[in-house]
Amino acid sequence: MTTRAARGPRRRTVAALGVILIVLSAFVFRLVDIQVVHADDHVAESLGPLGVTKSVAGARGDIVDTNGTVLASSVFVYDAQLDPQLIAQYEKETDPKKKPKLSWEEASEQIADIVDMPVDDVREIVRSALAADENSQYAELAKGLSTAQYLAMRDLKVAYLYQRPRSVRVYPNGAVAGNTVGFLNGAGEPQYGIERMQDKCLAATDGETTYLRGNGGVTIPGSERTTPAIDGGQVTLTINSDLNWYLQQMVAEEVHRQGAKAGSVTVVEVKTGKIRAAAEYPALDPNDINAVDSTYWRSQIFSTTFEPGSTFKAVTAATVIDSGKATPLTNVVAPSREHFPNGAVINDPFPHPVYNYTFAGALIDSSNVALSKFGTKVSPQTRVDYLHRFGVGDKTAVGFFGEESGGVRDPKTWDNQTLYTTTFGQAYTVTTAQLAAAYQALGNDGEKIDLSLVESCTDADGTVHEPKAPDRTQVVKKETAEQVQRMLENVAVQGGLADTVRVPGYRIGIKTGTAQKPDGHGGYKSGIYFTSIVGVAPIDDPQFVVVVTLDEPTKIRSSSATAPGLQKAMTQVLKTYRVAPSSEPMGELLPKFD
Repeated sequence: MTTRAARGPRRRTVAALGVILIVLSAFVFRLVDIQVVHADDHVAESLGPLGVTKSVAGARGDIVDTNGTVLASSVFVYDAQLDPQLIAQYEKETDPKKKPKLSWEEASEQIADIVDMPVDDVREIVRSALAADENSQYAELAKGLSTAQYLAMRDLKVAYLYQRPRSVRVYPNGAVAGNTVGFLNGAGEPQYGIERMQDKCLAATDGETTYLRGNGGVTIPGSERTTPAIDGGQVTLTINSDLNWYLQQMVAEEVHRQGAKAGSVTVVEVKTGKIRAAAEYPALDPNDINAVDSTYWRSQIFSTTFEPGSTFKAVTAATVIDSGKATPLTNVVAPSREHFPNGAVINDPFPHPVYNYTFAGALIDSSNVALSKFGTKVSPQTRVDYLHRFGVGDKTAVGFFGEESGGVRDPKTWDNQTLYTTTFGQAYTVTTAQLAAAYQALGNDGEKIDLSLVESCTDADGTVHEPKAPDRTQVVKKETAEQVQRMLENVAVQGGLADTVRVPGYRIGIKTGTAQKPDGHGGYKSGIYFTSIVGVAPIDDPQFVVVVTLDEPTKIRSSSATAPGLQKAMTQVLKTYRVAPSSEPMGELLPKFD
């Protein structure tokens, strides 16, 4: 039987043990909370004076052409810096176990050799930093070091040397499609072209590494925390860079030969709407943007608007024929100068007697008077509706940064002269891209396919994202397009540029345009033009549209200045894509006169 005296000590022992267990449980709970549950939070809090956070840069994605040729890429360079205070501490250290293997004198010699600087300059960087602040922990050593230099510096294994990686953009093919590709500014921000337009795909997501530093800058084991970087995706373009290179060289020669300000060549695949070349001069080299005037940093193909002039006479023809108001053989009487009943006066580009023009003949001679009479067979509103169908007034589906839309005014606001000038490509504006798109529709049996410039975006993990299929719109009937194609072939065969534009073995269709340039005061500049020519080939089975432009040529001021460029460009395009020569001969020529 247990006595009351014995039960007292036992109870006290149990109570004491309970208290101890409660205290131990509290310590264990707190230890688990600190080291397991909230370990990351406490590490983050500890990154004070002893903590270091380094950004881990991701690589911006590449821009490549349709064949995988790299047009833009990112490489890592390294910016090196020194810790002057730590160098001074090491130099004063007397404990052999704590001194680094290399003295500052030895290390500075090796550093100088790696970064290709005089050793005295390297040492002066540290001396100057300490003179300004004896506690200085930062002194810039060198920027833009290569990977080989980075590795050589790393192998020195000195705690006071830090190299920060930095991604820089390079353009291996220089100015090839440079106006299309675009560039980044000094802060790595996209400015123009695909670089800006596809930034969401190309941009990398940076990671970071954090750790604790002990005495002498040594990393404390187990303190590292890393969030990996995610590289940007690769953008694949529809552009063929080899073709683009040739066309850039060619149009540069034509610009100089004709004494023009600028020029371009645009190539569109008829069956797909894909832009296969966008060649410009002056050409932007994204590696050296200041080599050209800032006017040409943007793509002129998308950002320059102009009155298309006679190239849009084919659109007028399509409008009138599609509306059932005429055929290629319908005729009108046209002198070289016409006074219309409303007071408007229209002139042809050359003097001639009164002709009984067929519609086909009016296109061959590019008669403004005849087109005025044909064009006004349909109402102004109908003409504007068809212009919109062909893309006038709307940016292309490419979505190019800085793209202009051009436009045509409400026909209710037209004056007497505009009623007629709109039939032959004046009083409204387009871009070269829109001009190419209009002819893509005419070449594709009246079906307009949205232009495209980007094939895909491929994420760093290999996931491929393709843009939605381009919209397709039947803007005119197939029969209408076929008749206009035949009219364009007659221009190539019977027009004054027949010998210049001929591509042996191929049937082609063409139309030229000589657009007056506005003077900014409601009129036009005298004798100054924006010239263009459009070619479609082979016209018996259209595969490609080629547009050549020259801005303000001075040797030949008419659109014939662009004809040699079209012949060279079309020849190269057909050769590049191995398009079979025309297998069927041209049919009977359409008569110019009734």
